[in-house]
Amino acid sequence: MSANKKTLVYLVVLSVAMLGLGFASKPLYDTFCRITGYGGTTGYSEDNLSEILERKVKVSFDSNVNGLPWDFLPEQTDMSVKLGQTGLAYYKVKNISNKPMIGTATFNVTPIKAAPFFIKTECFCFTEQRVEPGEEISMPVIFFVDPQLDEDQRLADVKDITLSYTFFDVKGANDDLTAAQGRELLN
Repeated sequence: MSANKKTLVYLVVLSVAMLGLGFASKPLYDTFCRITGYGGTTGYSEDNLSEILERKVKVSFDSNVNGLPWDFLPEQTDMSVKLGQTGLAYYKVKNISNKPMIGTATFNVTPIKAAPFFIKTECFCFTEQRVEPGEEISMPVIFFVDPQLDEDQRLADVKDITLSYTFFDVKGANDDLTAAQGRELLN
């Protein structure tokens, strides 16, 4: 094989590999963030088997909407929980448009150094949410702050944690809903 053909094959293989890494980067990054807590990503657990300590933290709740005609608010602004104690908070969303919409929520925790210790056992952010026109739904978040937070002296100053959610439009899904509604009107 000539040097030009070898170079061409090398460049094609490299291009395909880079394209594949581009598609795989978001799932790999999401997995990395969930495992390490990087970027304010919380931990996840099926249940809470933690010991409950006397140390308390105040958990504040924040909400944002990006690209959806929704009202989205926490039903409570904050709560105090002991380390290891299960907490239950609710967020309320209302579709203020005249058509069904599908959204998905992302989340983060601040301060970032506390994120690996903030564990959610149930969360609406794990699924796409379809909300009908004018519909209002209440969505639970069940969580606990891992008692291991108390074992690291660098985290002794953590007394307040903020859990923040942002709802985004599910690209393509809402276009499909609009198209389906148009077909229903024609039939």
